[in-house]
Amino acid sequence: MDERDITLLKAISDLETGSPEKLHEETGIPISTIHYRLSNLKEEGVLKNDLYDIDLEKFGIGVTVIVEILVDYSGSYEELGEQIEAIEGVTQVFFTMGETDFIAVARLTGRKMVERLIRQFEEIEEVERTNSTFVISPLKDTHRALQSYSLETLLDELDESRVGNQ
Repeated sequence: MDERDITLLKAISDLETGSPEKLHEETGIPISTIHYRLSNLKEEGVLKNDLYDIDLEKFGIGVTVIVEILVDYSGSYEELGEQIEAIEGVTQVFFTMGETDFIAVARLTGRKMVERLIRQFEEIEEVERTNSTFVISPLKDTHRALQSYSLETLLDELDESRVGNQ
């Protein structure tokens, strides 16, 4: 994978599309080259499907770290959450109830990035402590929540014409 492939994959992620025309506008890479490279990335398994989902392990950011963040703050949790989510590599941030104030999920390349991530959390003044968990093997990891439900359950729970009939 070279600079153009990485540039294309980043643009696909940012634009949330694999449209060669839009990718050309964003990157300046010729449309014919985009077609060729997308085809190769699919063949190599880096692009998993026609929805342009990226296999993060094959891309090179296969290390997942889950970080519990305990903070002492007097301001708004939204502002603190914005500081946490601004850290490179953080893909998800949750404000939680209980002892843990925030949970962050990060996708990283390796040990050096894990060290940098933790250091950046600790540089946030309000952060008192972190507890990090290294994911050894993801058993289920999807950003498409609907995949975890049957159609019948979704219809039962969400179809307004059915709700009153239960």
